[in-house]
Amino acid sequence: MDISSILQGGYQHPLSRSWQAQRTLTKNMFMYPIFITDEPDAYVDIPSLPGQARWGVNKLEEFLGPLVKKGLKSVILFGVPLHCEKDDRGSPADDPNGPVISAIRKIRALFPDLYIACDVCLCEYTSHGHCGVFRSDGTIDTTPSAARIAEVALAYARAGAHCVAPSDMMDGRIKAIKRALIDNGYGNRCTLMSYSAKFASALYGPFRDAAGSAPAFGDRKCYQLPPTAKGLARRAIKRDVAEGADIIMVKPALPYLDVIQDAREIAADYPLACYQVSGEYAMIVAGARAGVYDLKTMAFETVESMVRAGCTLILTYFTPQFLDWLDE
Repeated sequence: MDISSILQGGYQHPLSRSWQAQRTLTKNMFMYPIFITDEPDAYVDIPSLPGQARWGVNKLEEFLGPLVKKGLKSVILFGVPLHCEKDDRGSPADDPNGPVISAIRKIRALFPDLYIACDVCLCEYTSHGHCGVFRSDGTIDTTPSAARIAEVALAYARAGAHCVAPSDMMDGRIKAIKRALIDNGYGNRCTLMSYSAKFASALYGPFRDAAGSAPAFGDRKCYQLPPTAKGLARRAIKRDVAEGADIIMVKPALPYLDVIQDAREIAADYPLACYQVSGEYAMIVAGARAGVYDLKTMAFETVESMVRAGCTLILTYFTPQFLDWLDE
């Protein structure tokens, strides 16, 4: 056997196996998505998203306190308004007494070292359930959509969010948000994380149950990316870098590892995030419950594939488990 054929000597010990990884998972790499409702004392299980719930602001201390003690470093907030008057422009999205802004203030007071990102979108707050503003003919009106998204992002920054993360996929929204942050003194005080390559996926079902964000008509294929559109994803990443994004994200994660790898190449000097979305999480849990594999083993395998592809930040509902698993 040729000398060049022998590889196993380099990973024959558990420690030397760990050295083969270009990056090692740490607690800092996990961001926990949480759903905040406008019922202050609410705790509502989400059946399609096992182990996850909608939380009222008055429940956040008992919910997040133990996780912070275990090493939770960051969360991303999704508002679930149940008692507001929705309209065609998503006016309740930046309500100062709405679920997201109330949660920002509460978490900043309770856990001053916890990093708070906020998803920025209109779909939970619009009467039509879409992510932008429509023209009279039923098509997306890009300019006012981006302007409205920027208003909401700025409101979250003013409330104390460390990071705003627009998920709407409206053209031009990164530039509009960055301009609003800079012009109002938040350009160097609030991070802009872009859902740059967000695909029109079948894996969002449990999330839409959780957030009540399913569209009232049609679908989102005219603004979320087609699953086959590798080149379009690359262009979207390049655009968002040019428009001022501080962090790039790919969503979903596991079916799009090639896009994550492309993003690492295109935005080599930027932090790269991915979102292990609700359907990915639910599938892994369902498979483990069916005895197909061990839950922990599969959770690690999927997340490590994302890190291997180039991610430095992972949004996942497995975050609480990883806080325990990484201590074992």
